Amino acid sequence: MNNTRFATAIHIMTLLAKSPQDWLNSEWIAGSININPVIVRKEISVLREVGLIVCKQGKEGGSQLSRNADSITISEIYSAVKNTDVLGKKNQSPNPICEIGKEINHHLNNLFIETDILVKNFLGNKTLKEFTDQF
Repeated sequence: MNNTRFATAIHIMTLLAKSPQDWLNSEWIAGSININPVIVRKEISVLREVGLIVCKQGKEGGSQLSRNADSITISEIYSAVKNTDVLGKKNQSPNPICEIGKEINHHLNNLFIETDILVKNFLGNKTLKEFTDQF
């Protein structure tokens, strides 16, 4: 993953896990991450869509975890925000008459799938609570 979406999502989820009774607003969360609240709201929207958090609107609104941190895996968070392969992107237009070029993306695809499975399995063995207990 060549962006900060996963790191941002983990940061958001960690803040929510550390304050399970509080409704944390995007401005407060953005202050901890030191980013624009619009970016936080975008990731909150994604996390809400997959059911990891719940939101309440209004002056006293904000976000909370939808369930206990010990029942949320890091893999769930990763899957929610993953938008690129761990190993990057395949070559867009390899030479179709080259012996390697004509088959490279097929073989890379298999490698990418296997790597993604390993990452998801590794992260699936770790809970949000285990991660947040480090702080």
